[in-house]
Amino acid sequence: MTALTITAGAYSFAARLETELAPATCAAFRKAMPFESKIVHVRWSGEGVWIPLGDLDFGVGPENATSYPAPGEVVLYPGGVSETEILLAYGPVCFASKAGQLAGNHFLTLTSELENLQALGKATLWEGAQPIRFELAS
Repeated sequence: MTALTITAGAYSFAARLETELAPATCAAFRKAMPFESKIVHVRWSGEGVWIPLGDLDFGVGPENATSYPAPGEVVLYPGGVSETEILLAYGPVCFASKAGQLAGNHFLTLTSELENLQALGKATLWEGAQPIRFELAS
């Protein structure tokens, strides 16, 4: 198991890479760390925040894909029908875009501070984009 720290807005979460379920996605994301961006609230998917990544290519295809990530699960959509993106569910989600339902690679799961997910989601919805950083745990 590879442990990560995710700092998003005013919150910090421990997480693990799902290396057995999504080995290629985890390896590609690990090469990109530390990974910094901003999260914005989802448009069509429900209670989630996302990182729009345009045409960024992680070099992976579908792997351990789901349209229904649970709160605390992070998925990577590697592009195709819609742009490349990372989504973090904080409540009920049906992952979608303007082109319709999508399935993203579940590659990361938050393991602590889950009680702060709703607050992060609401802050993103009402206050706007929040900084996010993924890094290997020390």
